[in-house]
Amino acid sequence: MRRKEVIGAVPASSPLAPPAPRIERPALRVVPSLSPLTRDRSPALVGGRGLVPVRRRGGILVSLGNWWVLHKKLALRVIGLMIVLCVAIGGYVMREEMSDGLGVIGNVLTGHMADAGFAIEKIEINGLSLTREADVARALGIEGGSTSLGFDIAEARLRVEEIPSIASATIRKVYPDSLLVSITEKAPLARWRIDGATMLIDASGAPIAPASVENGELPLVIGEGAGDNAAAMINLVNRYPDLTFDLAALNRVADRRWDLIFYSGLRVQLPETGVVDALGRLNDYQLDYQVLQRDLDLIDMRVAQYVAVRPTVREEEDDQ
Repeated sequence: MRRKEVIGAVPASSPLAPPAPRIERPALRVVPSLSPLTRDRSPALVGGRGLVPVRRRGGILVSLGNWWVLHKKLALRVIGLMIVLCVAIGGYVMREEMSDGLGVIGNVLTGHMADAGFAIEKIEINGLSLTREADVARALGIEGGSTSLGFDIAEARLRVEEIPSIASATIRKVYPDSLLVSITEKAPLARWRIDGATMLIDASGAPIAPASVENGELPLVIGEGAGDNAAAMINLVNRYPDLTFDLAALNRVADRRWDLIFYSGLRVQLPETGVVDALGRLNDYQLDYQVLQRDLDLIDMRVAQYVAVRPTVREEEDDQ
């Protein structure tokens, strides 16, 4: 039942007061008590009218979602590793097909670059004296269809510097179709004759190039092991200019000692040890007695403090 309440009513007997409006408010309603929720979320009574089922959250999807939230980084790493392994295995299985395909693509691209004017058509080589141009060109590794864009300067420089006569090399691309190669060659120290061949050697005794007529001013060393010991012996002999005037060669004997051979046919046999003293005495003999210009074909200095000489034997004396 609703109960109506009149507020502010003015007696109708008052002539001046206007009729007051009437405000009606709804009557209060008694709400039945609510049943408390239990901790085990069991079905509860609502309004005393019956049981309301409560949904339990769970299942496979919920478990996967919770696991993903807790282990997201680990899962991403595992997935990434599996992808890498799959790609690696696939690449290994398809390696031949991929290699052939890349080769075809490379040939097509190279052909297009060559058609566009980037094919290497001119090579300029500077600084060659001992080295042949053909050896440098072979080391560069340029083939038909090679382009300046795809040419590897660093690898080509290493191949060129492997040539024995070359100390260093510089390679520069001149676009669109040229290469500029600057060579610095090793300085030859002497000529080394062995087994019928004459080679130029550097300060370490290593052969660097075949000797030619233009290298005739270099000292000549002969015999097994002469190349390895040439630098020290040449430096000793050069201390005495009077001994090098008519010197033809330095002969290494049994890789133990040296002989001096002169153009006159004279041979000076030096000792195995004490070479410095022997050369000093020979230089004194030359200054005092011009022994190297005498009619001798042998001076034996192999024994310290003794000198033996052998006169030249002429054919006329043999007949007598």
